[in-house]
Amino acid sequence: MDLDPDEIFRDDEDDFDNGFYQEKEATKEFVVYLVDASPKMFTATSKSEDGKDDNHFHIAVSCISQSLKTQIINRSYDEVAVCFFNTREKKNLQDLNGVYVFNVADRDDLDRPTARLIKEFDAIEESFTKEIGSHNGIVSGSRENSLYNAIWVAQALLRKGSAKTADKRILIFTNEDDPFGSIKGATKTDMTRTTLQRAKDAQDLGISIELLPLSPPAEEFDISLFYAELIGLEGDELAQFIPSAGDKLEDMKDQLRKRMYRKRVVRKINFLISNGLSIELNSYALIRPTLPGAIAWLDSVTNRPLKTERSFICEDTGALLKESTKRFQLYKGESIKFSVEELAEIKRVSTGYLRLLGFKPLSCLKDYHNLRPSTFLFPSDEEVIGSTSIFIALHRSMLRLKRFAVAFYGTSARPPLVALVAQEEIIKSGGQVEPPGMHMIYLPYCDDIRDIEELHSDTNFAAPRANEEQIKKAAALMKRVDLKDFSVCQFSNPALQRHYAVLQALALDEDEMPEIKDETAPDEEGMSRPGVVKAVEEFKASVYGENYDEESDLAGNAKASDASKKRKAAAEVAVKECANYDWADLADNGKLKDLTVAELKYYLTANNLPVAGKKEALISRILTHMGK
Repeated sequence: MDLDPDEIFRDDEDDFDNGFYQEKEATKEFVVYLVDASPKMFTATSKSEDGKDDNHFHIAVSCISQSLKTQIINRSYDEVAVCFFNTREKKNLQDLNGVYVFNVADRDDLDRPTARLIKEFDAIEESFTKEIGSHNGIVSGSRENSLYNAIWVAQALLRKGSAKTADKRILIFTNEDDPFGSIKGATKTDMTRTTLQRAKDAQDLGISIELLPLSPPAEEFDISLFYAELIGLEGDELAQFIPSAGDKLEDMKDQLRKRMYRKRVVRKINFLISNGLSIELNSYALIRPTLPGAIAWLDSVTNRPLKTERSFICEDTGALLKESTKRFQLYKGESIKFSVEELAEIKRVSTGYLRLLGFKPLSCLKDYHNLRPSTFLFPSDEEVIGSTSIFIALHRSMLRLKRFAVAFYGTSARPPLVALVAQEEIIKSGGQVEPPGMHMIYLPYCDDIRDIEELHSDTNFAAPRANEEQIKKAAALMKRVDLKDFSVCQFSNPALQRHYAVLQALALDEDEMPEIKDETAPDEEGMSRPGVVKAVEEFKASVYGENYDEESDLAGNAKASDASKKRKAAAEVAVKECANYDWADLADNGKLKDLTVAELKYYLTANNLPVAGKKEALISRILTHMGK
């Protein structure tokens, strides 16, 4: 059996089964959406883009639907329930009037969102009037209190899980700022008191109640009439609530499809400072690669995930063999054999500690020494008492002396040298912006550093230099296209967003894929502004002259390399061969698998698609491109 060096000497953190890459579910979120279904919510407020009357019920349903679609990707382990109040029909375990818990088959009332739940919830507006119905649940002359009932039902749904390990929330969507406005006298006082007490009981159990007010264009939602006391707002919070609630509503509609990771502890590390002195540290991943989910193979009949098993069969007799206790690696034509124990010993390069080697001035640390995202270190007294005190002493000394620590970080393979750089605590406006701690920066070995190629090694040849005019024009251009307040946090990965959009469209049987905004595309409108165009032309003229013709220069001086000529020829052949196949028919009848890899690459090359990967990956790429 051949030995795979990449498998043997792979770093632990390249292993996707490692805890660094696995999602931790220590803190779950339980949310109950309470949607007011009174007739007032169905009053037209404006015209939508397709010319239909828009209303607050539609806005609430759209926000919840988008939130559920995003949640499946962001935090698929969170659990939700959708509950309507002020309804004609009732459906809840408590059998209370005016409350309808919306759900689908094979799902608990409070459970993870599913594709079926989202599909049926998207279509609820069409059948709501007939199947559920709108009704004023709080009317004069009646003791019925649908808001009280709704909070009671929501509280019962949120009994699941402990308040210590789960964040429990109730989100209320309504456009009625005074639900008891039509009732007078002692009845109103009593109903208000009992509703507020029911809300307080829920909050005492660790359930937070949030309000998302929906107000008509000409009116303002007066939160002080009732809901301020229900959710506990006082003083300046009242004035700031409505604008912040509006932003929250917009955020629900425009949430980014992004995997969320609450708990970021990678692992615990023993920091060996000297013989007999070590402390305990927690490491945190501040930045981690976001990748599409792993592909799972399904049985074509049962649609259940398949489990793979590996067996060894004798080449001569066909008998089933036990797994070999030996491995070998080809070296200079010979098979070098290893036992499993020997391989384990080879991997055991170090003890697994973070071992201090010494200190260096911060000026010795270069930007290009950072091989990958750093890990943040913070002390822990959980197992080694006194770790925090020792860490603080080291931390303050390194800040004062402007030095960083050099350490050896022993992992099971490819143990790196690391730099420990102290970070000072930053506090602004009474809040912590950056915590105190140390960044563990992974350093290169001398083998990893490549020498810089000298482009102008000939001393007799004068290297090109820019004159003052060219530098001045370049500076003016940079000022014109300056990205103000730039942050990488403003940009989402367009490839990932498209991947998630395709999954959503397939899961929900949507005819059209959701529109994806590529935030990395250049701002063509901004680049076409007169000031920018002028700066570009002036810079170009300062370098090439006034009468420079870019197209004729490229046509006259461009010399294609042999590689580019071969690629062009291969592309022409692929286009010609691709025309000989009816790709749509092959895809519809499942016959793409009958083609060879070379034939599949004709389509990919002709359509400028990647050609790397196994046959299954090529077929999947073709089907995706064809929209199948």
